[in-house]
Amino acid sequence: MTKKEEKKSIIEICPIRNVVARFGNKWALLVVVILDENGSTRFNQLARQIPDISTKVLSNTLQILEADGLVKRTVFPEVPIRVEYELTATGKSLVPIIVSLTEWAQNNMQSIMEHRKKFESLS
Repeated sequence: MTKKEEKKSIIEICPIRNVVARFGNKWALLVVVILDENGSTRFNQLARQIPDISTKVLSNTLQILEADGLVKRTVFPEVPIRVEYELTATGKSLVPIIVSLTEWAQNNMQSIMEHRKKFESLS
């Protein structure tokens, strides 16, 4: 096995790099939280709730979450076509982890900001 093949296989089996990195960005976590709060939600509703996300980034985020089985996309055969997104059981299982991470961030934000300020002043 070449070094490149060894590296690739390690990356593929590493849960942090292979799985968490896919939903660990700020948009994906926010979409998961919004879908948890709202249940089945249309694309435009999501876009309105996250006004600073572009439609392209929202679409890509939803595709990644769907590809990983965290979000279910349902197309209704209507005119015009209606598409709704909702969390799967796997997506719902992620919510308590996001809540814990959010609580941790809130509890530690002041200390983190103080350390950043101190670090920047030393640079």
